[in-house]
Amino acid sequence: MQFAEVAVQNVRGFSPAGRFALKAGYLVLKPPTAEVSPLAGLSLALFFADGRGGDASFLAPGAKSGKAALTFVGVDGVTYRVLRELGGSGTLHRMNKATQQAELVSSDTTEIGQFLRGQVGLPPRTTFEQVYCLQAGQLPSRRPRKAAAAAKPDPKASGKYPSLASASTVAPAEDLPTAEAKLRALEQELVGSTEVDQLQFKVDGLTSEVFETDQRLKGTEGLKVAIAEAEASWRAAPTPESLGLPQDIRNRVQRFPKVVAKRDEALARLNQDRETVVDAVPPSVEPLKENRAFWAGLGAGVLFLALGVGLGIGVDNTFRYIALLDIPAFGVAAFMALRHVDDLQKASRKGSKDNRFEAREKKILDEFEAEAAPLRMAQKALGVEEMEEITPMLERKELLAARVVELKEQLATMEADPEFVSAITRRQELKNELEALNTELTQKGSYVRDIREVEREIGRLKESIALARAPRPAAAPGPDGAPAPVEALEDPSPVLLAQAADIFTTDVSSVQAMLKDRCLQYLTALTDRRYQGIEWDREGRAFALASGRRVPVGELPPKDLDLYYLALRMTVVEKTSARVKRPFLLEDVFAGMEEVKLPLIARMLKHLGTLTQVLHVTGHPGFAQMSDGTVNV
Repeated sequence: MQFAEVAVQNVRGFSPAGRFALKAGYLVLKPPTAEVSPLAGLSLALFFADGRGGDASFLAPGAKSGKAALTFVGVDGVTYRVLRELGGSGTLHRMNKATQQAELVSSDTTEIGQFLRGQVGLPPRTTFEQVYCLQAGQLPSRRPRKAAAAAKPDPKASGKYPSLASASTVAPAEDLPTAEAKLRALEQELVGSTEVDQLQFKVDGLTSEVFETDQRLKGTEGLKVAIAEAEASWRAAPTPESLGLPQDIRNRVQRFPKVVAKRDEALARLNQDRETVVDAVPPSVEPLKENRAFWAGLGAGVLFLALGVGLGIGVDNTFRYIALLDIPAFGVAAFMALRHVDDLQKASRKGSKDNRFEAREKKILDEFEAEAAPLRMAQKALGVEEMEEITPMLERKELLAARVVELKEQLATMEADPEFVSAITRRQELKNELEALNTELTQKGSYVRDIREVEREIGRLKESIALARAPRPAAAPGPDGAPAPVEALEDPSPVLLAQAADIFTTDVSSVQAMLKDRCLQYLTALTDRRYQGIEWDREGRAFALASGRRVPVGELPPKDLDLYYLALRMTVVEKTSARVKRPFLLEDVFAGMEEVKLPLIARMLKHLGTLTQVLHVTGHPGFAQMSDGTVNV
């Protein structure tokens, strides 16, 4: 899990509005003012919203409304974005890798929490807060309690809560009757808290079951969306009727190649007939008056006729026979005249045939156009280039209809599944049970303390009563010879080790073995080797070894206890990061520490940044120099 972006609007401690990209490694987030940006608290409010508007406390002073959004990558590799109106509603979105668009997962606070824990890999709130968020108020020195010297409490007085009592000592009760009355009130509160805790456990279980049932029922939503999309595509698919085309348009497409072939064949025959007529007709008809053979025959005939007539008069009639020669001469002239007439007739017939050829050609082309016109109209309507593309486009409606039928059959099969039917029935039953439990919880009270907190207070109170009845000696001095503090501090080890055991799904003893050596390395480096060892008992309470003495960590000087707590926290984060990576969020918790130790702490955080994402909110320039990057928020 890794944070990718933080977006804010009117959130205290941040710029008035902005989006801040985050990357892997050790990052330093610089606040715009001296006020520390509440990154850890804001993340808790976004991830674990209580639905009561408690996140309104993060509004900037004077702002009436605000928003905050956190984009992160879950353990499933999917990018999510949780967005909340501060004091109002919230939503969870998931990034679709295919479309690169955000899809709504849920807008219900309970469903969002269940989804984040079940699918995204978010731990429970207590684990996230106690292990992966380090705030100034969590340091042991910031939580002082009155204490006396350590003594062994009366087992009978501590009852069944000795393991939950603080590892450090508590003050003896000043007023026994009042303390005993308060103890009885706490025991009654414990009964109520136990009942509420059991009810809440049932509510969480039912909520989880409702969520799983909803996820099972939502399995058909994708199919319903596919059916809706297929039906929309089917309705939008073109048909001959919607395009105003003939019903037999597909048949026309199929026989169009034959129509083209028929046209080409008819035009070829027409051209062949035309060429035959052209070959039979002379290219041009010579006028008769320009025909020399005609005039030569005519002239020779006239000449021979004149000679025959002229020479045969009064002389020997022998020359009159010359006139007979005009017969062949006039015959030649007549032949040429008849030939001229024949040529004229052929030329006249050619003109009429040309007209017939043109008419035939026009008829052939008109018939072809009448057949091709609907196809060209279909091409234009469908937006295709080739005739062959018309049929697939018109067949698409039938294919989509078959797809719709197939998807509806799949949906009917899924909805008829006995498990699906039982899930519908079971979901309503779970809703009814959940509503009844929520009503009962409301009747129990709007707020009760956590059962473990009540148990710890009972244990402390019983210990103080035991101390009042049997006072104990003063505490031993610290390892450096300084006197023990008047106020002892609470040992943070039991809670933190229990959280680590939950993460590793093992027992506290096994976790102690995993953490001991590394925690000691951190502690010796941070405390200049003032402590040579660390031990934990079965309850998880810690003891520091110094100068041959075994000192409870609650009795250490406050600054050393803070360093021990820091060492243990970094050890837990380092070890758990090998199993599951979650960001480590630090607000400015090192204010007041010795400056000489800050570079060492920065190097340690930089090392953690190689294992998981470390986000450190601080304005100190030394941390920024050691970080992998800085972000001005």
